[in-house]
Amino acid sequence: MALPPGVVLRPIQARDDAAAAAIIRQVMSEFGAGAISDPEVDAMQRAYSLPRSAYFVVEREGRLGGGAGVGPLLGGTDRICELRKFYLLPSVRGLGLGQALLDRCLLTARGFGFDQCYVEVLDRMSEAQRVLEANSFQLLQAPMGYGGLRGVNTWYLRSL
Repeated sequence: MALPPGVVLRPIQARDDAAAAAIIRQVMSEFGAGAISDPEVDAMQRAYSLPRSAYFVVEREGRLGGGAGVGPLLGGTDRICELRKFYLLPSVRGLGLGQALLDRCLLTARGFGFDQCYVEVLDRMSEAQRVLEANSFQLLQAPMGYGGLRGVNTWYLRSL
């Protein structure tokens, strides 16, 4: 998928940590998730430099607009990854950037040797659910592993 002019999709860098954390907190607040007590949020580049993990950001005209990552599902088998911290600011939604991030994450997960991808979504994130379902994610009845997003009651899984 071609990105719109002025948009770059790239791996996260340490200099992106503060902006990525601010985006995550803003979007979580937008959807009523409350305070985030996840230490990973303030050190995203370091957290996603672990084996079989990656985080990608989108920049539009030099400013971060969101990101998404993959890594092993905590408490899952070594064949299942988790799509993590997939958030876009309202100003960049509707441009196809979510699909571009999802495509990059799934391709990367396959390259890491994962067979399945799990994701947790707040039930209020209806657009995210639509994108996941359009990309062959199947709704689950219960969570897997230890995803740990507080207040989540919607879970998806797809084969890679």
